[in-house]
Amino acid sequence: MYRNTGNVMQGLSKKHTTPYLLQQSDVAMSCAMAEATAPLMLSFGRVTDAPDQLGVMMKLSAGGCAEERAREAELAYHRHLYYQRPGEARDARYAAQEQYRLAATRYHEAWQHLNAYYGPVGDQDCPTELFQEELDEFIYMSGLLAGMQAMNSQMQAGVQLGIPGNIAGRSARAAECLDDNQWWGVPGAIRATVWSLLSSGPEGVKPFSLLETADRKGEAAGVRLSHVLHAMAADNADDQERVREVLRRHREVGQNSPANPDWLMVDSTATLTLMALSHRLWTEATGHRTPTGGLGTFWDDEAPQREEIPLDELM
Repeated sequence: MYRNTGNVMQGLSKKHTTPYLLQQSDVAMSCAMAEATAPLMLSFGRVTDAPDQLGVMMKLSAGGCAEERAREAELAYHRHLYYQRPGEARDARYAAQEQYRLAATRYHEAWQHLNAYYGPVGDQDCPTELFQEELDEFIYMSGLLAGMQAMNSQMQAGVQLGIPGNIAGRSARAAECLDDNQWWGVPGAIRATVWSLLSSGPEGVKPFSLLETADRKGEAAGVRLSHVLHAMAADNADDQERVREVLRRHREVGQNSPANPDWLMVDSTATLTLMALSHRLWTEATGHRTPTGGLGTFWDDEAPQREEIPLDELM
């Protein structure tokens, strides 16, 4: 009975639950579901085939929950620094590191599920025989992003958690297995981001030019996930003007072009991630987060000039 139930639940999750969630915009709801149900769903691996594809998605989403809490604690840290409260700042920093540690662990578990299902990604030929439908490729790409997030969160946690340092390089190589045009420029953005972070790209390749190309593909497809990778690479390079350009572009495209309804969760997650970056920049500079509706704006922007209407025209 348990085996049959497990098979049914795995089939339901892949055929209906995951596609349904991808069409929603409520990232927090998806996060809460992953944290609440991952132990139940993954426990079916004790009585039937291990649900590794499901594990990739659930651990990735659950890692995002922990990372969101880490970001909030990090904002508190920057607020306390701004208002010169060193004791409170230290406590907030410790709280952020604890959540980054949890996020790193969950992201790494997603990476492990990825390798359990698809084989040692980046160290073998492309697992094309496992790409039987579109969702198989999406889960593969999501696992690559989870691996990169695992490395980043481990760094933010300030501790060594046993997460291999070669994940970034493997993710870049594995991204070549995916069609860049089909997947909104993200595979190319993964490679460009890794090359930028590690200064390891092919001779003559300009990572940020590749990221700009990826952005255009994502914008045209209504899935702006490449913006996140672009901003991450720019922030790591301390190119704050480029970071601002990406945030402004994300806002502009979002106002003028609708997100792809089949991948609304992905686009919404990109916006949430970029908003977190915006919050950090605003808080470091002003002591408070981005004003409501202010993504893509900055504290030192010139105020728009108001049209002056002569009083005698109103009489």
